[in-house]
Amino acid sequence: MGTTVFATPAEAVADIGDGATIAVGGFGLCGIPDALIGALADSGVDGLEVYSNNCGVDDHGLGILLSARQIRRVTASYVGENKEFARQYLSGELEVELTPQGTLAERLRAGGAGIPAFFTPAGVGSPVADGGLPWRYNADGSVALASPPKETREFGDKRYVMELGITADFALVHAVRGDTAGNLVFDKTAMNFNPLAAMAGRVTIAQVEELVPAGELDPAQVHLPGVFVQRVVHTGPQTKRIEKRTVTTEGASR
Repeated sequence: MGTTVFATPAEAVADIGDGATIAVGGFGLCGIPDALIGALADSGVDGLEVYSNNCGVDDHGLGILLSARQIRRVTASYVGENKEFARQYLSGELEVELTPQGTLAERLRAGGAGIPAFFTPAGVGSPVADGGLPWRYNADGSVALASPPKETREFGDKRYVMELGITADFALVHAVRGDTAGNLVFDKTAMNFNPLAAMAGRVTIAQVEELVPAGELDPAQVHLPGVFVQRVVHTGPQTKRIEKRTVTTEGASR
């Protein structure tokens, strides 16, 4: 499958339907595919299952989909900046699978590389491996669905837990530069999860700040080859959102 250039984010996500699984790139609010997320929110799609490092904040990123009740389930490693996320989870409106950050990264990479499962020491001896983590609550606060125990195995003199690779129906990512063949270049922290999410998607959609003709990018500078990217949309420069702004006041000690 080649790469198709779309005119607008809405056209690029038009066939994402109810109940789709989606891997979403970005780290915190850095390098998130905000234009694609906004188009998805406008489409009214429902019952989404999302794989992402986090779920944005209440009014930005994946938090927009969450506030609109368009997300059914989230697999993430950090969710501490979203009050609506906490409310939905604790009231039984949202199913949540928390996983160690490095494990989530490797699950995405493994899925994209065709590796169905792998063993890791992270989580051994904890509910991550033993099961019992609340995935979904009842409205009264009791546990409706808990995580199952995972297979563990000993290699040498150390125990490891088996984790499954992740593949998703779609992946949404943001890149600072891309070409019409789908080759992408990411900027600094945006490298953390965007390439991994892109690999995990069966159909990967990339919003790019700068779009150039195929062959114009230096091959040595390409972070993700176009073989992983099926759709590209030019969205222009991204407005940078600061998650927590901390400034000194006049006269404060340095």
